Amino acid sequence: MKVLIADKFEQSGIAGLTAAGCDVVYQPDLKDAALTAAVRDTGADVLVVRGTTVTAAMLEAGSLSLVVRAGAGYNTIDVATASKRGIYVSNCPGRNAIAVAELALALILALDRRIPDNVAELRAGKWNKKEYSKARGLYGRTIGLLGYGSIGQEVAKRAHAFGMPIVVWSRRFASGRDRVDDAPVPMTGARTPGDVAAQCDVLSVHVALTPETKHLVNASVLDQLKPGSYFVNTARGEVVDYAALEKAVKERQIRVALDVFAAEPKDPAGEFKAPIVSLPNVYGTHHIGASTDQAQEAIAAETVRIVACYKDSGKVLNVVNLAKKTPATHMLVVRHRDRPGVLAHVFDHLRSGDINVQETENIIFDGAEAAVARINLDGAPPDALLKTIQSGNADILDLHLVTI
Repeated sequence: MKVLIADKFEQSGIAGLTAAGCDVVYQPDLKDAALTAAVRDTGADVLVVRGTTVTAAMLEAGSLSLVVRAGAGYNTIDVATASKRGIYVSNCPGRNAIAVAELALALILALDRRIPDNVAELRAGKWNKKEYSKARGLYGRTIGLLGYGSIGQEVAKRAHAFGMPIVVWSRRFASGRDRVDDAPVPMTGARTPGDVAAQCDVLSVHVALTPETKHLVNASVLDQLKPGSYFVNTARGEVVDYAALEKAVKERQIRVALDVFAAEPKDPAGEFKAPIVSLPNVYGTHHIGASTDQAQEAIAAETVRIVACYKDSGKVLNVVNLAKKTPATHMLVVRHRDRPGVLAHVFDHLRSGDINVQETENIIFDGAEAAVARINLDGAPPDALLKTIQSGNADILDLHLVTI
């Protein structure tokens, strides 16, 4: 199996892929047309990327069957085109959680103690202890979390260690799937993001970017924050309405720390202009939340695990683009002798009836003499067709149709 790595990647990961029997092509500077050409020319089966954008042209250029995002988010990959072409997209969720949580707490501390301003004045040759002795402190101040996935959980642990009460909104709690009372640290649940904002002194965002979360933090949420509150975003720039955030900074003295922006440069270094970062009381970092040696080693190990599993079993771990529900309406259950041609006979007749197979599995009984096939269909075969299928092959023992 040939693996093309088109981003900076840990040497331990390259060694792990090689040890797993993969033919590794490491070209970390590929992007745009050069990456499209490399996908075509190398004939790679697997593409591994970190921040590099994966376009429809790249996915259509060669024979890729798997794209691995060596990180958590996958909004830089054209998942829709991958799905249309039957290309798996996988990621490495949770492996950078501690690194991002550490940065979130660092930014909160920086806001409270105004550390960047301290440093800037010292470098400018100014001593201003009177001004920078003004800090509120974090102990006893409430932190609000929007999102309680792996990163939100790590932030909660650290905030609790600082003595900060925690209020949280997450779909897992709002839907009743999980209970706030079962969390490992004491927390209070909130019904909406606005309710969290109204109750907290520090609001920290930890939701994934989806169509539902775009501009989740909008003016109606930000207006609930108390004047002078702190706001931190280490998730994705697009989940926040930055125009509304600028207004909150100017009119209500909200202090802001951002690691992510809606329009980030494609290259690792270059010019960057965003109006919000020029405002007083706004700090920014360069989307470095996951960028610790520890996190990158963990992500490399997870990437190796995903690719090795796919190579050895055909199964894809952490796949993000399989249908949660197919158009199937009926299941055809076929009990049969485990002989060549039985399922081909069934599929041929389903095709003649213009009935599409959505999913299928064939389970073998002990001794490998008999099996049962479960075939999900997008419609119900007529009774006459079912009789033809059963009578047309002596190795079919029984069949019946189930409405899904």
